[in-house]
Amino acid sequence: MKNSKKLSVIIFGLLMGILIYSCTKDSSDSSNSNSNGGTSSTTVGTTGVSSVVASDPSACTSLSGTAKLVCLCEQFKASLSATQLTALELSYTYANIKTWSNLPASMSARKGLRLGDLTSTQVALAKAIVKQMSGTTSNEAYDEIQQLLLADDYLNANGGGSTYGSGNYYVAFFGTPSLTGTFEIMFTGHHKTIQSTYTNGTFVAATPSFAAVEPTSFMANGTTYTPINQERDAFVAILSGLSSTELTTAKSSATFTDLVCGPTANWSFPTTNLGLVCSGLTSAQKTLVLNAIKTYVNDVDDTNAAAIMATYTSEIDNTYILYSGTTAMTAKGDYFRIAGPHVWIEYSAQGGIVISGVHYHSIWRDRVNDYATTKI
Repeated sequence: MKNSKKLSVIIFGLLMGILIYSCTKDSSDSSNSNSNGGTSSTTVGTTGVSSVVASDPSACTSLSGTAKLVCLCEQFKASLSATQLTALELSYTYANIKTWSNLPASMSARKGLRLGDLTSTQVALAKAIVKQMSGTTSNEAYDEIQQLLLADDYLNANGGGSTYGSGNYYVAFFGTPSLTGTFEIMFTGHHKTIQSTYTNGTFVAATPSFAAVEPTSFMANGTTYTPINQERDAFVAILSGLSSTELTTAKSSATFTDLVCGPTANWSFPTTNLGLVCSGLTSAQKTLVLNAIKTYVNDVDDTNAAAIMATYTSEIDNTYILYSGTTAMTAKGDYFRIAGPHVWIEYSAQGGIVISGVHYHSIWRDRVNDYATTKI
């Protein structure tokens, strides 16, 4: 009898040991696995990261793509007060996502949080999000954004006053940044607006995307900047590569004082293609057109920019180029357009507002996928 009791105790102890080990191992596996199959000290929640991630400055560095973007958004949100968070994260609706302008924010209200109202730490966190959304091409993407912010600071210090300046740019989330569902991140101000949309962790849209600059060349911190010159030079290269006959076909008799499909155009794309169709161009001429398109598409993160360019490249034979004014693209009234089944790009040289001379407006839109096809 005593031996039987001892055996029962031993068996019970062994079973409890196995059970405890199993539970401990399951818990350990759960806390150490992340969405990339690597290891982390956090668990992945409904947004893709946990509150622990948001409090750890280094937690996002091992992630990539949308997972990293969501992580950076969580870190930014963790730095905000309840009031700020309410202003930052709004519903994903057409009424919200179409709220942007080429005017300063004091003249056309924006949604979200104003950079000038944030601490330096919060501004750095917001800019980390914008950088993650952007590509790495020199003088494009995040590099261009920083130059355009400097241009607004230049206007602030040279006659424009408090209406202008990088502090008057806003960041907004439409929907909750997450690896499930749909959300958009918008960064918008006077002369730059980017908006990227994601559904279930996948990038789905990057337009409308607006870029402008005044003055066209300026100096800041001992460096001369010309943020939109790569775009302008790409259009000049296209025109320089055309024959006299092709140039005549590409030229419009109309006068353009601004963008046709600017901030207030929404879905009002022209239904008739005008100008010179690219199907009759040489491969070298088509490459020049694609190079111009890249100066806009490369503003998006590198992986998704490549996918967008693949679509636009496949449609090059059905893409049209149109210009008005001079071929130098530097005089008031000079205008250039690239219009394909998807791509829509415009450039307009206009009179200066704060600084005498001209300043440039330009926009990239997608005739099929604008606003991620959201219309209501």
